[in-house]
Amino acid sequence: MAVKVGDTLPLDLKLKEMKDGSPKDVALGEVFKGKRVVLFAVPGAFTPTCSMKHLPGFVAEAAKIRARGVDDIVCVAVNDVFVMDAWGKSSGAAGKVRMLADGNGEFARAMGLELDASGFGMGKRSQRYGMVVKDGRVEQLHVEPGPGLNVCSAESMLAKL
Repeated sequence: MAVKVGDTLPLDLKLKEMKDGSPKDVALGEVFKGKRVVLFAVPGAFTPTCSMKHLPGFVAEAAKIRARGVDDIVCVAVNDVFVMDAWGKSSGAAGKVRMLADGNGEFARAMGLELDASGFGMGKRSQRYGMVVKDGRVEQLHVEPGPGLNVCSAESMLAKL
């Protein structure tokens, strides 16, 4: 069953993040506890919509989003930590968007928002969505109904804050 507004995220789950040149575990509890966070998930790093629109939009709008009472902006994809790190560096995300890897898709599955992209040779991925999370609880959830980027773009999320 898919996550919904009012649900608490699986705060004991761990994702990966590159820190000081090495992959590190990051507990979701550390990401969300006592914070208001905008999290957006993408089907894959370096894919066209994700790289040309979704991540760049959040990089460009980061200051405006934070000005609306958001403590952190997090991007999650079912990619390994090295790919997420390289994608963040190539996109100018440092200091603006935190890049977290869901390498085995555990977070996507736990959220009930897994996407079967096997037809594209990509295996199991995450659906494209954006959410606002306050202290681990989902305040807003915007899942893209199909291909493209509308309901969870940076501009759309900013307008809903």
